[in-house]
Amino acid sequence: MTADAGATRWQQIKPVIQVASGNFLEMYDFFVFAYYAAAIGRAFFPSHDAFASLMLSLATFGVGFLMRPLGALVLGAYIDHHGRRAGLLLTLGLMAVGTVSVAVTPGYATLGIAAPLIVLAGRLLQGFSAGAELGGVSVYLAEIATPGHKGFYVSWQSASQQVAVIVAALLGVALQQELTPAQMDDWGWRLPLLLGCLIIPILFLLRSGLQETAEFATRKKRTASLSDVWRSVAANWPIVLVGAMLVTMTTVSFYLITAYTPTFGKETLKLDAMAALIVTLLVGVSNLFWLPVMGALSDRIGRRPLLIGFTLLALVTAYPVMLWLTAAPSFERLLAVELWLSFIYGSYNGAMVVYLTELMPADVRSAGFSLAYSLATAIFGGFTPAICTWLIHVTDNKAMPGVWLSCAALMGLIAAVLAERVGTAAANSRPEAIGAELSARRAS
Repeated sequence: MTADAGATRWQQIKPVIQVASGNFLEMYDFFVFAYYAAAIGRAFFPSHDAFASLMLSLATFGVGFLMRPLGALVLGAYIDHHGRRAGLLLTLGLMAVGTVSVAVTPGYATLGIAAPLIVLAGRLLQGFSAGAELGGVSVYLAEIATPGHKGFYVSWQSASQQVAVIVAALLGVALQQELTPAQMDDWGWRLPLLLGCLIIPILFLLRSGLQETAEFATRKKRTASLSDVWRSVAANWPIVLVGAMLVTMTTVSFYLITAYTPTFGKETLKLDAMAALIVTLLVGVSNLFWLPVMGALSDRIGRRPLLIGFTLLALVTAYPVMLWLTAAPSFERLLAVELWLSFIYGSYNGAMVVYLTELMPADVRSAGFSLAYSLATAIFGGFTPAICTWLIHVTDNKAMPGVWLSCAALMGLIAAVLAERVGTAAANSRPEAIGAELSARRAS
């Protein structure tokens, strides 16, 4: 490779690293909270009933997602109005504040009721920021992608999340080896959160070097105000709804195989905590492999074949593999099931995220994408750990997470079938399309 070719390749890779680095922080903090949900529950939501304490912790994890739609509308509109770079710096700043607040707040024994309220406020701020972070990163990557490689570029939005899964799991494995269970419950769970605080300055340094995308900078017609963005999003509600259905399959499967795995393995299957963390680590590695591979494949064969094929595969296999796992729980079975679901998730999501950027109108691409993603995550994905725990509790069936994933897959399948038709109808109903059609009729 010549020096010029190497420089060109670095110029292509550099912005991907810069933009994905902030996405890493968002996902890292979310995963750490989920991994140590039981310990966090005992620290901030003490109860004589272990199930009640765990559910309060998981509900706090999920409630942050309720702020995502609001963040999508406010921050997504900000990104569409002021630019991709400015918006991504803002979302990173808000996420950093939320991360610090959760990491350093003393427990209930020290602050009383103020402790869970501060943690809740931090989670809400994180959720507000995350509402536009994924959309902003995905749109940025789509707009800087080289011709014919958009799926591969955009897949690194999700791939950066897998790096967060791997790092958080590695830290968990190390802490399990070095600390006793009592130390982990007392203060050990804070260490990964504090590490997240320490890397915040590095992430700001990386992201501050981002350049505005050429597509946004050269756009002739930009939305005049934030209210115009919101009106345009409302006018495109069918696309947003179908987009949310597409994301449901992604967000449920993602949080099922990553955030919920340590709790499921330890609390439900009664496996060793170390074993569950190792499985989570290997799932992150598997996701990191499949996402860019399938994103690149979608560039070659199209998005819809992957979307339809892998939602069908999830529908057929999700519950049976969970039944097989729960019939005789073991490290080997948990690993096999999680890697299978990882293959399904990575293959579907590698095509879905870029497809969602292509569905959204250019003038509201960040807001529309963010709202669709946030609605699905708020309603379905973020509460997946709590919903799965509740379903198992009320049915006494440990395989119920497979049913939950099957429902999400059904929604994804319906959306994949309808998406192209809805997108075409919406495009034809826009004022500029109607004006062009009228002009053509007059000319004829």
